[in-house]
This record gives sequence, structure tokens and C-alpha cells, in this order.
Amino acid sequence: MTTIGIIGAGMIGRALTRLAVNAGMEVILSNSRDPSTLAEVVSTLGPNVRAGFPAEAAHAGPVVVASIPLANYGKLSPADLAGKVVIDTMNYYPERDGHIALLDEGASTSSELVQSHLSDSFVVKTFNAISFANLASSARPAGASSRSALPFATDSQQAEDVVSDFIDRIGYDAVFAGSLAESWRFEPGTPVYVAPYMPSTRPENMSPAEGLRWIVDTPGTPVPSSHVRTLLQQAVRVNPGGLVSVGA
Repeated sequence: MTTIGIIGAGMIGRALTRLAVNAGMEVILSNSRDPSTLAEVVSTLGPNVRAGFPAEAAHAGPVVVASIPLANYGKLSPADLAGKVVIDTMNYYPERDGHIALLDEGASTSSELVQSHLSDSFVVKTFNAISFANLASSARPAGASSRSALPFATDSQQAEDVVSDFIDRIGYDAVFAGSLAESWRFEPGTPVYVAPYMPSTRPENMSPAEGLRWIVDTPGTPVPSSHVRTLLQQAVRVNPGGLVSVGA
């Protein structure tokens, strides 16, 4: 894999762009608007990044990252993404996305909805359980004692191998969490979601802006593969909202 496409130029999309470039890849980054609106962003990410339309990102290489609000997953092009490994970083936030009955009832995971829409693609859920700041700052070389692991889920053996390699190349160990039906184990509200990767001690009485700056500037806590596996097993699915609570 030498080139990847990223659909969605938010914080996670930008963090993954930088990590991919640092790993020696080229990236085509897109958003829902004209590529010219990304000129300033691309200028900060180096010569191996260029802005394009979503269709260009979809055709960039064998792996495409979809990092958009879940409410917009239906705008992803099944035709453009056919045959691609699609990394789904999306989370279901009803307050932002509106209520989706299948998710509120626990009848589906968000990634199963994405896979149903992209029926000719190979969807992999990952990069959704860590904040953009920690994703950007916690990458480490293979074998480093402070290296963290990230969970991922997919129904495809082919995609499992490809994405495991991608996660490793950008600085993380990969922990297979099961099929897309099991991807709720690292959705919002689960034990492994965001909190374990955060810096261990946050100063008190910070404003929201100060808190965000502290998260961006402070190294996160390493979360090894063994701990990720333990946290995945502790997850307990509850309704409504398809969310989960911490198990015993």
C-alpha cells in the first residue's frame, strides 16, 4: 500500500493523514466541498498530500478511510468504493446524528449499517475509540514499550490482514475484536472507548478550551494489546441507543 484516500477532513482524518505520510505513504484528502477549501490544511501536511474530491479519494488506492459524521454515511458512493477496504471511523452520537431506530434498538451496529450500504466493499471499524489528539501523539515504532494497541472489527479476512498492516505501519498494535456485529464493544460508552488512552491526571478547574489544549499537548497513556483485550471483554451491551456499560 503506497497511497490511501481519506474521505472526511476533520480531526481524525487529518491525524490519520499525518500518520500515513510519516509512514511513507501518499494521501488524497477530501471533504464534502471543493478541494480548494483544503488548500490551507494540505499545506501543513507536506508534499505527499493533495486535496481531491471524494471520488478521487475513493480511487486513490486499495484502502479508503471514511471519517465523516455517521448521519452522512449514505452519501458514500457504493460504486466508487466497490472492491475497496473501507476503514470506518464513525461513531453514533444521537444528539448529533439524530436517532436511528436500528441502533437505538440494538438491532445493528453502526458499522453493519455502513457495510449494508457499501455492499461491495470490505468495511473495517477502527480509529473510532481514541481521541484525535491521542491518535496523533501516541504512535510509536513497532516493539516500543510505550506502544498502544487499537481495536478493529470486520467481516472480511482479506480486510483484516490489510488493516492490521496499516495500523502497524502508522504506529499501533492491532487487536481484532471480532465481526462488525461485535464492533459495539468499542463504541462510545465502552470501557476501551477514549478514556484509557487519555493522559492519566488532568489538572482541575480548566475551561473547555484549556482542557482541549491540555489533551493536545499532554502525552497519552500507553494501552497495550493485553489491556485492550481485557476492556473489550468487559463491555456489556445495553439499550436504548445501542450503547454499553462497563461490565464487572
